Order: sequence, then C-alpha cells, then structure tokens
Amino acid sequence: MSRVYNFSAGPSMLPESVLKKAAEQMLDYEGCGQSVMEMSHRSKVFAKIIEDAEKLLREIMNIPDNYKVLFLQGGGSSQFAMVAMNLMNKNKKADYIITGQWAKKAWKEAARYGDARAVASSEDKTFSYIPKTTRADFRDDADYVYICMNNTIYGTVYHELPDTGDIPLVADISSCIMSEPIDVTKFGLLFAGAQKNMAPAGLTIVIVREDLIGNAMDITPTMFNYKTHADNGSMFNTPPCYTIYIAKLVLEWIKNEVGGLENMKKINDQKANLLYGFLDSSKLFKGTVVPEDRSLMNVPFVTGNDELDAKFVKEATEAGFVNIKGHRTVGGMRASIYNAMPVEGVEKLVEFMKDFEAKNS
Repeated sequence: MSRVYNFSAGPSMLPESVLKKAAEQMLDYEGCGQSVMEMSHRSKVFAKIIEDAEKLLREIMNIPDNYKVLFLQGGGSSQFAMVAMNLMNKNKKADYIITGQWAKKAWKEAARYGDARAVASSEDKTFSYIPKTTRADFRDDADYVYICMNNTIYGTVYHELPDTGDIPLVADISSCIMSEPIDVTKFGLLFAGAQKNMAPAGLTIVIVREDLIGNAMDITPTMFNYKTHADNGSMFNTPPCYTIYIAKLVLEWIKNEVGGLENMKKINDQKANLLYGFLDSSKLFKGTVVPEDRSLMNVPFVTGNDELDAKFVKEATEAGFVNIKGHRTVGGMRASIYNAMPVEGVEKLVEFMKDFEAKNS
C-alpha cells in the first residue's frame, strides 16, 4: 500500500524515518526485551528516554536554564485552565488577544477564574488577520497577556510579537512549535499539544519560567499545579510514555537529519512559498488570509463555490491528498503543511490544483 499525503490539521504526518525506527523498536527497545509501550515509567530505561527528550528539546529550542520543561497530558485545552489557575494569581487579571477559536476558548475558560479581558479580536473578518496592538492596550496590572501564536483553523500567525513590556507573555504554540527558531526568553510560558509537529496525540509540552511557578490559586487541583510536575520531573503520575518516546525520535530527526530549526524554517518557507505562490496566481483558488499574517503551517483556501470546493476535496482525496477539507467555520479547503510534510507533497498538490483549475475554469 502506498502512503498518502496527509494534510490533516492534527494529528498529522510524522517523518517516515521516525515511523520506521519506531517499527523496528516496537517489540524490543534497544535490547531491553520489551516495547516502550510496556515498560514501567519508573524504569531506568524510560528515565533515560524522558531525560534525552528534554535535553534535545532544550538544545534545539535553546531553552534557558531558568525555564522548566514539563511533559503533561490533557491536550492544549487543559492549559486554558492551568495557565489561569497558575498565573492569574496576583491581581486576578489577564489580557487576551482573540485570533481564533482556540484563543477564544482559552479566554472564556480564564474568565471563570478571574478578570480575563479580550483586548483585541479579529472575529469581525472570520479571524483572517492578526489584530494590531500596542503596549498601551494592555493593563499595567495584568498578570499575563495571552496569545495563540499560530491559528490552525484560520491560517494566521504572529510574525511580530505584541509589545507587553514587563507583563509575562503566554503563547499557545501547538501548531507551530519546532517549525522555526523562537526566542523563548520573550515569553513567560509556552505550551503545545504535540500532535501536529512533534508526536502523536497525548502529550502536551509546557515551557514555563521558574519564577511563575509556585503561586497557584488555592482551588487549583494537584494535577493542574505546575509545581506538582516541576518538582517531580514530569513523573508525578504515569506520563504518556510512548508519545514522549516518539517525540524524542522526532527531536533526533530535527537535530540530525534536518539540521536544526534554521534549516527546518528554510524547508517550511519553501513549501509555503510554493503553495501561496500558486494561490496568488490562480484564477480559481484564493487564500483566505491577508498576506502579511499568513501561516507557514496552515493554508486555508477556497474557490468561492461550495459545490466546486466539495468536488475538489473529493477528487483530491481520491488522488491521495487526504484531510484537506477546511474547517466548517471557514469552509473550502485547508492544507496543513507541518514539518513532516515533504516538499514533494506540496509540489504534487500544486500540480493537482493546476490540473483541477484547467478542467474546471
């Protein structure tokens, strides 16, 4: 059976070399006689896996020593409450920029625990742009400012971070983690569901500055307190062992095969330029995002005709370009071109789109 090109927004493609290595080690991980799926999370073998995963993540992302790296569960959505419970603890205030469905959900969740204010929103134009803000837009006594760095559904991304002064900046980087270099020191906290660029579903990465840990609200459940996991090396309870193992393999792939995040960005730029270049020249297809805020990872586009969109999705699927239907709030199509999507996959998609346009214009 030949493999399809999977343009899913997540869970998404994994590098083939990673899948092959995982398959080779499925029954016997490095001579220990068992699968990583079976081994105790308290074993020395797994302890090395999680230690190596953290070490690689710190090296590749250049994470400073005064930041903790946590391997958690609950998906990115659990962080909507965890961020508020752990960080909205001094003045009980936080400012949110609403750039899509996930930022909106995070804001609504935070509002259950304090004064969460929506500072700006791009909902007026179906989240097709990143709203501009200045330092004056944020309250001086806000405990943090929250953004969703890359908006999976709508295909926008922050190319320039908002100026928050000394207020800690919190960012959901679920759909852009590891896609390009990022200056961790500009953030108080970063988090990401791993199922787009790092691993299968089940793992959530949190990178949090140490001074923001240890002041959780009294109502915070033990499992929702960052201190619980920081103090126990992400081993307070049984972690998602196999997903952490796959994340380690992906990190090895980025370091050893790709050559780091600078090279990863060059490849991602190449893929995005191929697709956006075609959309900008096409007479049938058009992108839905303002050019200055386009994502490298998620590319939504439409024909302007619902029936033609449906025809394209059907024929694309039959041709091996799967999970390309757009989110219901945008319609049309969406090509998620995460790290593991090869350049060849985007080239072939563009060829298919050109052929479809010629036949349907």
